[in-house]
Amino acid sequence: MSTMSSPKPQEGVCGLAEVMGPESWSKVSCPCCISAQVEPLVLIQLAEDVQPNTKQWIMSMISAPQESGGAGLLAHPGEDASWGRIVVAAPRCTLLKVTEDLGLCKADKDGNMITFSFNDRDKFSNIDDMEKFLTLAERQYVVKCGLESMRATKDLRIPGVSGDKGVLKSRQSIFQKLQKAKLILDVFPLRHERKLKTLGQEWYSQKSLWGQPLDRIHAYFGGSIAFYFSFLDFYTWALVPPAVVGLFITFFLPRWGSPDVDKITIPDLVNKSVSQDVDGDQLSVSGLMVQAVFSMIWSTVFMELWKRRSAALSYRWGCITLTERFQEPRPGFTGVQGINPVTGRLEPLFPDWKRQMRVGLVSVPVVLLFLGLVVLGMLGFYYFEAIMSSYHKATGSIITATLSYLPSVAHIIYTNILGNAYRNVAQRLTDYENHREESSYQNHHTTKVLVFTFFNNFAVLFHIAFYKQDLNLVRKRLSSLLILSQIVNQFTEVFVPYIVDRFYSSPEKELKEDDPEADHLQAEGSLPAFPGLFAEYIELLVQFGYLSLFSCVYPLTAVLLLLNNITEIRGDAYKICRLFRKPFSPPETGMGVWQAAFELLGFVSVVSNCWLLLLAPRVKAFTQDAGLSPAAVLVYAILVEHALIIIKLILAFMIPDEPDWVRIKREQIEYRSMKAVSQQKVKRVPTSELLPLKS
Repeated sequence: MSTMSSPKPQEGVCGLAEVMGPESWSKVSCPCCISAQVEPLVLIQLAEDVQPNTKQWIMSMISAPQESGGAGLLAHPGEDASWGRIVVAAPRCTLLKVTEDLGLCKADKDGNMITFSFNDRDKFSNIDDMEKFLTLAERQYVVKCGLESMRATKDLRIPGVSGDKGVLKSRQSIFQKLQKAKLILDVFPLRHERKLKTLGQEWYSQKSLWGQPLDRIHAYFGGSIAFYFSFLDFYTWALVPPAVVGLFITFFLPRWGSPDVDKITIPDLVNKSVSQDVDGDQLSVSGLMVQAVFSMIWSTVFMELWKRRSAALSYRWGCITLTERFQEPRPGFTGVQGINPVTGRLEPLFPDWKRQMRVGLVSVPVVLLFLGLVVLGMLGFYYFEAIMSSYHKATGSIITATLSYLPSVAHIIYTNILGNAYRNVAQRLTDYENHREESSYQNHHTTKVLVFTFFNNFAVLFHIAFYKQDLNLVRKRLSSLLILSQIVNQFTEVFVPYIVDRFYSSPEKELKEDDPEADHLQAEGSLPAFPGLFAEYIELLVQFGYLSLFSCVYPLTAVLLLLNNITEIRGDAYKICRLFRKPFSPPETGMGVWQAAFELLGFVSVVSNCWLLLLAPRVKAFTQDAGLSPAAVLVYAILVEHALIIIKLILAFMIPDEPDWVRIKREQIEYRSMKAVSQQKVKRVPTSELLPLKS
């Protein structure tokens, strides 16, 4: 057995090289995995009461071969055997084998991206340098996969742990057992300070507003985070066309939305009883129609172009042919221990009918209760809005005009508080439902939050627009939402992160003066875990809803969102780099379920804008002058709505989801993979089977 030599000092790897003594890494037997340098990738934080022999056993399982139920990784005890942390690295062969299991594409020596194969590894470029062949995020995710793959090959007891807490059954997941027994408290990837500093200088510290270092973001933080910031960047600059249209409507159609224009009818225009400038505006296509049709076209083109960009990034980052893996039970899944009929492994089992009962009898009523609270808040908003409106009509002063916005502001604060409370409740409900797979858990959690978010943010606007039919109130409500959200967002995205980083959360503030290198891991572990991108996607989805559903009544929506998102990009980048631990980020092919949510909102926007057109005073005056009955108007509106949906579908069909060059590259990858599989099958056929049969 050959031993890994002590690692060379590496700037930005938390000073681990100076902490670790020689001959402290676990041993490897594969000659190609022997290296003069080991890269620390992941830190495992143990409970304070873990015994040294328990820690030694955990390290032995981490370094054991996968055939023996281990992870095939490298483990280091840190300062000493009693230190409550384990540093984990990955040997070359483990990195390459998991890369093949994930289905990642890598560049061969000719520069073509092809699906990686361990048996054909010599065909790929940079195969001898893992830091160039795999990104830091990919190497750290490989370690996570290895830890989760550990399974007991027989019944055994964890050394130093008494009672049922230390019993491991055959084929049981070792890593999940250690987590549920509270022996492992946390696992997180280590930050690379030098790379992180360089990334920050190019990302949130740059003076230019255009562009982001997406490849560096992907290399350091991984696919899911890189796709979020790519979408945020693409969405932000896609707001420029609707912002220009909104400015044109607002400042070049000065009579937009005024009470005088709203009262104009077709007979007034015919009788020349209005001024020439208003008359010209009325005889042309109104700003409402322009904004409504433009919003429908823009939302469709935007999502289709994003699909193309997403496909290009997926190819560039080697994720276009990811393998769909059989999902292991999530750490929070509980149940009676039994044999999984699919895998034959020992794991918790929980009947589906019990889960459905929990969903139907607990989750659904609680969600309906919160929707009822939304309705209650809406009724309160209407009540105080009526009081303030009557008070303003009685006085007519500037002060009362300003105070008339108070009901909207109060209701916005109420909805935000209710939304924050509901997110915690939704997560607790999803935990209670006890989903086995992580994907099922995320889908149910996302569905709960999306239903409530849509209702909480848009119910009042829909009710005002389609029931009360008061476009002026919709305009006032939407402007209040956008302006207040701007103020809150600037405070939370810029001021608060700076104060927290400056005075509270900086890891360097926790370093000891006598031994800062040894204390670096403890300082990094004191940072809070990254909360994920769920809230960030929700914020963008609400923005997209305001713009696509109701911007026709307030054309400056896109302008305010554009100004907000320019700050949002830098604020989110600053937070993820400075305020949180580095998260694990799996390879991704796109935004996943969020893309479907945005597309669904785009279809709803067609219906919303079509019916808002019906409420326009000019359209009402035209239908009344033409002598159309309400039933006839409804039929025409449905026909127009269906025509717009057909136009939307035609636009989506005309814009391919993939650029031609990406489609060709993907088909080449699929062809080469299929050809390689067929050649391997031929090689495995015995020679005797290839001989002709004797007559």
